[in-house]
Amino acid sequence: MGGVTSSMAAKFAFFPPNPPSYKLVTDETTGLLLLSPFPHRENVEVLKLPTRRGTEIVAIYIRHPMATTTLLYSHGNAADLGQMYELFIELSIHLSYDYSGYGQSSGKPSEQNTYADIEAAYRCLEESYGAKQEDIILYGQSVGSGPTLELAARLPQLRAVVLHSPILSGLRVMYPVKRTYWFDIYKNIDKIPLVHCPVLIIHGTSDEVVDCSHGKQLWELCKEKYEPLWLTGGNHCDLEHYPEYLRHLKKFISTIEKSPSQRYSSRRSTDPFEQPRKSTGVFEVARKSTDRREKPRKSTDRPEKLKNQTNNMDKLEKLRISFDQLERSRRSVDCHKKSRKSINHQLERARKSVDRLDRIRTG
Repeated sequence: MGGVTSSMAAKFAFFPPNPPSYKLVTDETTGLLLLSPFPHRENVEVLKLPTRRGTEIVAIYIRHPMATTTLLYSHGNAADLGQMYELFIELSIHLSYDYSGYGQSSGKPSEQNTYADIEAAYRCLEESYGAKQEDIILYGQSVGSGPTLELAARLPQLRAVVLHSPILSGLRVMYPVKRTYWFDIYKNIDKIPLVHCPVLIIHGTSDEVVDCSHGKQLWELCKEKYEPLWLTGGNHCDLEHYPEYLRHLKKFISTIEKSPSQRYSSRRSTDPFEQPRKSTGVFEVARKSTDRREKPRKSTDRPEKLKNQTNNMDKLEKLRISFDQLERSRRSVDCHKKSRKSINHQLERARKSVDRLDRIRTG
């Protein structure tokens, strides 16, 4: 039954370009694999990688000698390497791959196959190029957020994650369900709390395929939040055309590269990755509904965090005002409770009086 359901879900989730946008050819002189019709580049290698599920996927590796991190890109559900090639060159993506059944990769697309596909790509980075877990950034676009988070949840020393127009789960793209069902695919909503590294989320506010609420809810569930990018007017497949996209992505990677590569599970949300979110107001506008829900929590949590920060008078003053507001609210609630007790007492006395009157009548 589960296999049948997964097969049905796959029909809604995967749309590989048909025909593929590229062909694999072998250079007669060098014996190297080439992506046709693109001209050969000295810093680009075309690879065929075997997966644990018996398929063989096509991948491209782009050398960037000066880079200190390695970016592994999982593309969306309606693209292949040929369509994304020039963008990968521009973004300095190190390794990207086609899912099973996409482009010139063998097999058929499925949730489990994409998990095996990204594992093969990650293993290639480690074994063939010497990349270390703590220096790798996983990037997942749309349905690519599924394999990205599946792998990220199992790599405790991962450097960072980028989620581009991500989904909460496959079923939630079609229906606003409130719980996770066993037959759902790509249950990102359950996996993102298991990711221990900084997470950047990018989503368009006018996304007609995957609503922006998916990205915002995933961001709320992140353990290590980085300043998100909500692109006003952005749709599902055009975010790369916004100047803010490339600028924000490069800022994130630069911040990550400057930070210590060793990750610690005890890391608090007060680290440098949280600070930019507090200092900017552009993306906070889109979070008004969640901010209203969080304000009471912030006003009670902050005193514990700021007891030893006596040098920050501005924050303490804001904290005192918030605490005073909370105290007034508490007193108001106490008054309501006292009024309710008084009313209950009066009702009890009236009930006893009626009982006595009934006894007199019956006597």
